[in-house]
Amino acid sequence: MTLGQALRLGPIMLGLAACLGSGQALAAKAYDPGVTDREIKLGQTMPYSGPLSAYGTIGKATAAYFAKINADGGVNGRKITLVSLDDSYSPPKTVEQTRKLVEDEGVFLLFESLGTPTNVAVQKYLNAAKVPQLFLQSGANRWNDPKTYPWSIPGLPGYGAEARIYAKYVLANKPAAKIAVLYQNDDFGKDFLKGFRDGLGAEADRMIVASQTYETTDPSVDSQIIALAGSGADTFFSMSLQRQTSQGIRKASEVNWHPLHFIPLVSNSLRTVLTPAGVERAAGIVSTSIYKDPSDPKWQSDAEYQAWLDWMKRYYPEGSTVESLNVAAYTEAALMVEVLRRCGDELTRENAIRQATSLRDLKLPMLLPGISVTVTPDDYSPFRNFQMIRFDGSQWVPLGAPVGG
Repeated sequence: MTLGQALRLGPIMLGLAACLGSGQALAAKAYDPGVTDREIKLGQTMPYSGPLSAYGTIGKATAAYFAKINADGGVNGRKITLVSLDDSYSPPKTVEQTRKLVEDEGVFLLFESLGTPTNVAVQKYLNAAKVPQLFLQSGANRWNDPKTYPWSIPGLPGYGAEARIYAKYVLANKPAAKIAVLYQNDDFGKDFLKGFRDGLGAEADRMIVASQTYETTDPSVDSQIIALAGSGADTFFSMSLQRQTSQGIRKASEVNWHPLHFIPLVSNSLRTVLTPAGVERAAGIVSTSIYKDPSDPKWQSDAEYQAWLDWMKRYYPEGSTVESLNVAAYTEAALMVEVLRRCGDELTRENAIRQATSLRDLKLPMLLPGISVTVTPDDYSPFRNFQMIRFDGSQWVPLGAPVGG
């Protein structure tokens, strides 16, 4: 080859190399349904109506968080679209709405759908279709089962682990307790009860002197509280959701029953549980938390709280700034954004699961000190520690350092 031929061939080879490089860059992108160069479409079911409609603020706050992310440029240049459908906390409706999200809307994955029985109703369907069911709002034991249901990952602390913390507390501080239990008649309540009994161990049969169940459709739990109060119990574990927890606090006070009272993390909202029941009636109640309490004055000068408050005022002005559920939604949405960010341009459902199960001691905004997120391929439970708290009549006060379940 002459020098002239080589010089003439040079630009052609450079152009070919550029084309190959561009082709390799394009090839590096991998998309599943719900993803384009400009959009990531997520799906969700939420009880905007029905007996658990108070939890609907989670969906609204999540949409508001994604609106902020989109205003800031999105995730790796892509905007997030959240399709959030009302299922009224009715499993048959959840099935209908989830199929619509997957088959009609073509979402990339399901994120933060709320409820134990509702998510159970679609778990097999989503796993068979290999559609991620990410950070769902339930802490039931069944979600930490990577071998059977690898596409389902919880976003709440395990109910069993939380219940074991209460059991340990009772054994350490009130070993002669006579315990009454109220629990929801589904996986939510039964997982709490099992964890509580496991935590009490050989003392469970001796210490638990009475138990009552309720259905989410029951108008009240008054009759159950009256029965439990009549048992002579001096300790009460209410394994219930928000409305029933609030009813239980009020009715116990009305019948002059004042046991050491425990309520779960998902039902300790100052705004929607304690205030309707009467904060004076709630004084002394024990619970757990993983989030900074937006009603606690000690966080008012905290940088994360200030960022959260600014976001609330700008993107969710109709939402309550003392509602802990709006903090939970903010933190969970930040977790989802982090997983999508780590996916980069490989926005496949398989990679979403891979990234969601590769989280180690992840710090997220508005989590309490000592609380972080860890999810591994062998252990899907995202939270390993809890902060025990007691209500002093006006705010939640921490009881010692975070503890493990």
